[in-house]
Amino acid sequence: MNTDDLSDWTHDHAFDSDNLAAERSTRWVMWITAVMMVVEILAGWAFNSMSLLADGWHMSSHALAIGLSAMAYATARTYAKDPRFAFGTWKIEILAGFASALFLVGVALTMVIGSLERLISPQPIQFEEAIVVGVLGLLVNIVCAYILGGAHHHGHTHEHAHVHSDDHAHHVHHVHDHHEPHHDLNLKSAYMHVVADAFTSVLAIVALIGGWLYGWAWLDPVMGMVGAVMVALWAKNLIIDTAKVLLDREMDHPVVQEIKEVVESDGQTLVSDLHVWRVGKRVYTCALTAVTHDPQLTAKQLRQRLSVHEEIIHSTIEIHHRHSVSAKPALSHPTANAPL
Repeated sequence: MNTDDLSDWTHDHAFDSDNLAAERSTRWVMWITAVMMVVEILAGWAFNSMSLLADGWHMSSHALAIGLSAMAYATARTYAKDPRFAFGTWKIEILAGFASALFLVGVALTMVIGSLERLISPQPIQFEEAIVVGVLGLLVNIVCAYILGGAHHHGHTHEHAHVHSDDHAHHVHHVHDHHEPHHDLNLKSAYMHVVADAFTSVLAIVALIGGWLYGWAWLDPVMGMVGAVMVALWAKNLIIDTAKVLLDREMDHPVVQEIKEVVESDGQTLVSDLHVWRVGKRVYTCALTAVTHDPQLTAKQLRQRLSVHEEIIHSTIEIHHRHSVSAKPALSHPTANAPL
């Protein structure tokens, strides 16, 4: 058979790899952050501010992490058509988000260590100069957050697929996940680095003003520790979100139950095995085995039932027909003592 004869039944797996707006935005933010990082580190040393110095050093981690996010977008786009990636390259972006979350943990630890050192051995601080640099850093963070926020609003993509007549099907849809908001975890990780940096900049400014006006030198390292706790909490949430996707821990998602309900809607069919995992920001693939008393039921019919759920863009279906001697109007769910 000529391979051209299979063109109507073949498809690529580039489910979610076109994020040019997010890629451009993260690249711009990376360079802006790198420049401000150098300014804050030099100013922190020159003015002897722990808050400012910590903000500058952990900004270096932000620059690296945001650069990693930009690289992940570029890599996912470059290899989008590579057949070695069975379900596309979207998880490259998730892996970058996970790594960024680990960077945030490192940032938090660094802030704690530095702050403890300054509590134990206080150093004189040039408050006025440090405040000016801290405000400048905050303004830069606000600009970066605006850039990344624009990428989020303009980066919504519509995913398309093809319908085939075999057991491996794609469904043609504009995907709108009604279960949860649209989250680009790679972009979210870059955004969280900017937000964390902005938050610590605010704390640094507050600490410096308190020290300048009231002589509260201890406030500088204390604010550093408060910032470390908040950054650690944000990192924890991002680690959970990205790790869940990387480990395909999606079987508690509402779409799983909805797949079962639509497949079993005829009263004669039961889902005996089901696997659902995410292959894009808002799209899923599933592999299922169904046992039915309906001798006419086909995989094509089940795919038509599944098509009401636009987020299921790829399905692999296996059907076992069970012919009963006595008439059975419907299958009941199996129990431990009553196997199918």
